[in-house]
This record gives sequence, structure tokens and C-alpha cells, in this order.
Amino acid sequence: MPDERLLPVPLAMPAHTGGMLGHIGINVPDLELAKEYYGELMPLLGFESFFAADDEFSFMPSGGKRGTLVFIYPAREPTQYSRHSPGLQHLAFMVPTRSAVHAVHAKAVELGSEVLNAPQPFPQYPPPYYATFWTDPFGFMLEAVCHHDRD
Repeated sequence: MPDERLLPVPLAMPAHTGGMLGHIGINVPDLELAKEYYGELMPLLGFESFFAADDEFSFMPSGGKRGTLVFIYPAREPTQYSRHSPGLQHLAFMVPTRSAVHAVHAKAVELGSEVLNAPQPFPQYPPPYYATFWTDPFGFMLEAVCHHDRD
């Protein structure tokens, strides 16, 4: 039986054609802190709220665009996350301009995130690759990347 919280949302996406993740789920140790943090950050990454409940919340691409949905859940087991252990290493969000990379970086700094790499070109990746990397309050690595030379 489908989750009733999802039923009111119209699914206007075309038939599945493959090649895209439908959604990804992230467990966090503090759901309220995650709601505040991601609620501030996700609009700059091109996402808007999909739905929220007491035990989870989610984002979808803004403006009816197709793309991967992001679900955030409370962790049920107290473990320390490490991007260096087996499992998900980081999430990269594509943004349309280098200015957007800088805006996301500024918001991450404002939110107290640890910046791993300030906005810059990464010549070791297929060009153009302009990105910033940082960690969320739980140590999960995030990236905003622009694959264009435009500002």
C-alpha cells in the first residue's frame, strides 16, 4: 500500500526512461537540526520542499523539473558516519553557474559548515568543472558543481 502522505502529490513525470536516480535517502542523528540546515541550503541548490512529517522530510527539484528527490530520515542506530568508510561518499548538486557555486559556498559558511574546498576549477576532472565541497553538521560531504564556463 503506498504511503498516504505521498498520494496527494501529482506525479506529472513522463514514463521512466532510465538513467536517473529516483530518490536518495540520508539518515541523520538530529532531524530538527537537519530540517533547519537543509531548509536553508536546498533552495540554493535548485530544490524545494516535497513533503515533511514528524519522522522524515524531503526535497524535489524546483519548478517541476525532473530529477532525483532527496529524503532525510532520523538515524535509528547511533553510529559515527565517515565518508572514508564503505558507503555513500558524498552528494554532488549541479548548479547552473559559477556564481551559484559561490552563493552556495557563502550559505554553507554562514551555516557554520566546514569548507573542504572553496569554489575553484578542478582540472583533474573533465572540464569545465567548477565546484566547492563542504560538510553538513553531521560530517556528510556535499558539493555544488557547475559544468559550464558561464558566471
